[in-house]
Amino acid sequence: MVTKKIFCVTLGAMALMAVCSAAQQEARPAPGSKIAISDWGKSKNGAIVKLFTMSTPKGTKLVVSNYGATIVQLWTKNNAGVASDVVLGFKTLREYEDKSPYFGCIVGRYGNRIGGAKFALDGKTYKLAANNTPAGMPCNLHGGVRGFDKRVWVAKVPNMNDPAIEMTYTSPDKEEGFPGRVTLKVVYRLISTPKGDVVRMEYSATSTKATPFNPTNHAYFNLEGEGNGLITNHSLQIFADRMTPVNKGLIPTGSYASVAGTPFDFRKPQVIGARIGAKNTQLQYGGGYDHNFVLATATRQLSKAARVVAPKSGRVLEVYTTEPGIQFYSGNFLDGTLTGKRGVKYLKRSGFCLETQHFPDSPNKPKFPTTILRPGKTFKSVTDYWFSTVPAK
Repeated sequence: MVTKKIFCVTLGAMALMAVCSAAQQEARPAPGSKIAISDWGKSKNGAIVKLFTMSTPKGTKLVVSNYGATIVQLWTKNNAGVASDVVLGFKTLREYEDKSPYFGCIVGRYGNRIGGAKFALDGKTYKLAANNTPAGMPCNLHGGVRGFDKRVWVAKVPNMNDPAIEMTYTSPDKEEGFPGRVTLKVVYRLISTPKGDVVRMEYSATSTKATPFNPTNHAYFNLEGEGNGLITNHSLQIFADRMTPVNKGLIPTGSYASVAGTPFDFRKPQVIGARIGAKNTQLQYGGGYDHNFVLATATRQLSKAARVVAPKSGRVLEVYTTEPGIQFYSGNFLDGTLTGKRGVKYLKRSGFCLETQHFPDSPNKPKFPTTILRPGKTFKSVTDYWFSTVPAK
């Protein structure tokens, strides 16, 4: 439920941001930015669900719901000054409850897959829901049957004139099989800068017991506009020298592979569809791209992870993160059975995801960076979506 209590969350409280990047230093709320709150109905469990609309003087508009801490709409202008919604999603709350493939939500406790739907920690084995079975191989996906994406979060507005919303969810001990009581806060901010507008997500979490923890946002983007064709013509650059290969069940093998000389080399901009059908075992396993990239600038400071350009609209999305990895997913499992906000069916590759994260199956891969959150420690993470345009060709 929404409350009018005023509070303040500052980047200065975040230890990992002690040394700010140039991008952060430029990102400040713009005068005239605003926020509005409206009802969106009740969940099936009777919880009140709200929509929070943030906008900037430049015309960028972000609509977030406390159901799943979900980005429901994100309007940005093209190079002709015309705004379009660039994230996939539905019109109604019930559609998100019944059939959403993680459109725009925060997923957790563990974003991405845990192989075998189990892990061992401190001498004990934990069994999780096997809610995903690629190639008949069970795994736990995005936290389980009813993860963070299917929960109604507590939402607070720090300042009605400052476009920021704090979403909080407390996950009880043993929820979906995970140990520990975890409290996660995600602050969404909408910021204007001279170079463009920014959607910032600040994550902060604690746990009462040691637990795997790897939340991320799962927005599907189409920079030509939601429901406006495929994303295979978008140009993508990922600042990664390596990726983590997977088996046929899309679980990382635990090794690292160079992207050089492969369809996974996005160190220089590449059209997404140019090599997506190549005879490559990894692409065949995923039905396209559905892989974790090891970021070259994984320093725990906010660094550029990816850049995407839409050829017709000229919209540019740049992703900055403090996370060591990013999952590029090319919408391979969209199949035309879902109808989006504008009444257009979402065909295969109607949207792409760039999920900032630690690596999939890290609880079972000791060589990967740890994802274990222990009592007395605080999880901190920041991801930015920067929006701008380039001139028409």
